Amino acid sequence: MKYEKNFYQIKSNSEIFEKIVEEKKVIGYYNLVNQDTSEILTFSKTVTKKNIVVVGIGGSSLGTYAINSFLRNKSNTKKLHFLESTDPLELKKRLSYISDINDALFIIISKSGTTIETISVFKYLHSLVKIDKSNCVCITENDSKLNSYAKTNDIKTFEIPKDVGGRFSVFSPVGLLPLSIMGIDIKKLLDGCKEVNNSFFEKEEYFDSIFEKARFMVENKNRFNINVIFSYSSLLEGFNKWYIQLWGESLGKVNINGTRQALTPIGLIGPVDQHSFLQLIMEGVRDKTVTFIKVEDFEEETVIPDISIPHLEELDYVNNIKFKDLINMQADSTIQAVQDIGNIPTDVITIEKVDEFNIGKLMYSYQLLTSIVGSFMQIDTYNQPGVEEGKIILKNKFRNEDMK
Repeated sequence: MKYEKNFYQIKSNSEIFEKIVEEKKVIGYYNLVNQDTSEILTFSKTVTKKNIVVVGIGGSSLGTYAINSFLRNKSNTKKLHFLESTDPLELKKRLSYISDINDALFIIISKSGTTIETISVFKYLHSLVKIDKSNCVCITENDSKLNSYAKTNDIKTFEIPKDVGGRFSVFSPVGLLPLSIMGIDIKKLLDGCKEVNNSFFEKEEYFDSIFEKARFMVENKNRFNINVIFSYSSLLEGFNKWYIQLWGESLGKVNINGTRQALTPIGLIGPVDQHSFLQLIMEGVRDKTVTFIKVEDFEEETVIPDISIPHLEELDYVNNIKFKDLINMQADSTIQAVQDIGNIPTDVITIEKVDEFNIGKLMYSYQLLTSIVGSFMQIDTYNQPGVEEGKIILKNKFRNEDMK
């Protein structure tokens, strides 16, 4: 008697855990927590340029942007700029923010070395300033054409390991180099990742919480197929954008059963989006999970002054309240309002303070969550065939133009 099937069943936590343990042998982001950062730290100390310009797109810039935005009060006197869009107006605007293009270090980031957006912007920079080893560093795979260019011109390079995908690369030199140059403590950043990693693989605190969340999302993916992050701090706007790429590009796939999977990420910022999207959450279709992210201590003591404004005296109850307390009261009130409804799945993440350790924990835990959800759904979490198809069409368009 033979039995064959073309459907899949949701596996047990132990089966998925064993798969993740095996995955560590071929998926490199798990192992970045223990990397040697001495070369990055040594090079960072030599950088005297005032403008640090990251030229990259998607996974080559979003993670760095997320961490730097979160730690904006930690930066040194240098300015960090991002050139990623081929929108000519946006490119010109961002270049205008660079106070002195001759006092800039250009960090060119492309895993393949042939990313059309990145290389196009790099070409344009060549028309504005002389690019050489004094003002350029390349981060790429060690056998890419960008690496060959760098070696030919004696330009410093850092390697993106082949087994680390772009959207999982923030804790590789892709993120660590520019962040270290900006004065951010990358050791503490990796310590945060390491705490989550060790806890998870030793089946301690993070093991239970991440698996519980992943299993719920997969078991209810047809009912709650929209996953909302509601971050109560503008410091987390960059994190939201990074999460959207990580979640969407990793989990929007066809599984082994040939069924299209669709967990759709949405990033909101409180309290601003209380006045827009919250209405949809509260009274719209019940197709969303909501994760609230709070900052426990902003380390900022600004107080609403004890002032009465004519005709607005009814709001004097906010007088003498610290803004950091107000935003968390707004968060708690929204959380309670959503939870009181009773049929909107919610969870709350509280970041203890604004530092490297805590943003490292948050981002690494979301990388793990993404991997586990992908394993439960039985998809290839790390490819992006839907994105590659558009790249192929674009290249063909250029070839057709050349033939005219």
